[in-house]
Amino acid sequence: MKTQEAMVNAFIEGAAELDEATAALIAQRKALLGPAYRLMYERPLHFVRGEGVWLYDPDGNAYLDAYNNVTSVGHCHPKVVEAIRRQVGILATNTRYLHGAVLDYARRLLATMPSEIGHLMFTCTGSDANDLAVRIAQAHTGGKGIIVTETAYHGITQAVSEFSPSLGENVDLGVHVRTVPAPDSYRSENVAEEFTAAVRAAIGDLRRHGIKPALLICDGIFASDGVFDGPAGFLKRAVDAIREAGGLYIADEVQSGFARTGEAMWGFQRHGVVPDLVTMGKPMGNGFPVAGVAARPEVLADFGAKARYFNTFGGNAVAVAAASAVLDVIEEEGLLENARTIGRHIKEGFQALAGRHACLGDVRGAGLFLGVEIVSDRAGKTPDAAAATRIINGLRDENVLISGCAKAANVLKIRPPLVFTRENADELITKLDLVLQRLS
Repeated sequence: MKTQEAMVNAFIEGAAELDEATAALIAQRKALLGPAYRLMYERPLHFVRGEGVWLYDPDGNAYLDAYNNVTSVGHCHPKVVEAIRRQVGILATNTRYLHGAVLDYARRLLATMPSEIGHLMFTCTGSDANDLAVRIAQAHTGGKGIIVTETAYHGITQAVSEFSPSLGENVDLGVHVRTVPAPDSYRSENVAEEFTAAVRAAIGDLRRHGIKPALLICDGIFASDGVFDGPAGFLKRAVDAIREAGGLYIADEVQSGFARTGEAMWGFQRHGVVPDLVTMGKPMGNGFPVAGVAARPEVLADFGAKARYFNTFGGNAVAVAAASAVLDVIEEEGLLENARTIGRHIKEGFQALAGRHACLGDVRGAGLFLGVEIVSDRAGKTPDAAAATRIINGLRDENVLISGCAKAANVLKIRPPLVFTRENADELITKLDLVLQRLS
């Protein structure tokens, strides 16, 4: 029997003393929901309300959310809430009936992408979207082989879990899947050259085993691998390599899309490439279950000719209302620019902290998506997962929420809502400084 796989920033039963109420909730959760779920933090949190960048526990204590990209325009944004409330009282039906709103939204969303991408299909989750995108890619190419980075996360369906290595060693990768090292800008001599060489080697290995390459899939900022943002443009040669092999490039924008990087609406745009397929989820509806796949028409043609597609809830009128409201908020509140300016302010603040705290080995990221590498010594760039865990939990005790990522579990992962203000940013920087002082 395989042992339970630990995740980054996981609650480990018995590792910390819990108050009576928390322990009781955890026991009930385990009894009712079973053993597969995981909780975050050494002492898990219980929230009852959210508003903007804040989450509130039953006692009314406010926690600054610097991690949750699902509610990308802020918890319970009134415009999104009202759009959902209004539409659910009028009509909630699926895409087998004609409805103008889904067409209006598709037109608006596709207008944010390169002109080569002309179709949009709807799903409920990012996992669904990646599952569908792989079906489309395999139908178009006639291949099965999939290339991903070695700590990537793309979803939880059967097909997608087979190319989501971050789920852990107990979740088997498919025989048609090859992993490549993440483009580690902190340790690499030449990110573009090394990443391209790794993709070409994976293509060769697939072929040697009689597997035709179908696709390379990655997100625009390599979020689960450790948040690697650049240099911008390095991805282009790897995309060229998979296309030369007859495969496609799928841009997973679940984490890096919808203005998150501050430089462009979509993470892939930072690299000057046009994907064959783009998948999205989570932030698309600010937490409401709506997701999708955008595609080049010529790529979707083969799949559409051979297979019917239907999703009971994907693209329903309420989901489209939520998604439309999110686009409205991004545009009307200038959240792309806010992600750029506030993200830069946070990054500069973290870099200043690195001048005083030797454990901060590297500060990287784009917009409101940042990674901070925690090391035990800078000269050796040695990952320090234990220190990263202490920092994450130290911030939790200061009512600030972040998490961790990377193969070595040593990178602080910071993804505040796009409505983060300079005041919120300063609180995050100040609290991190305080936690680092205590640890030193």
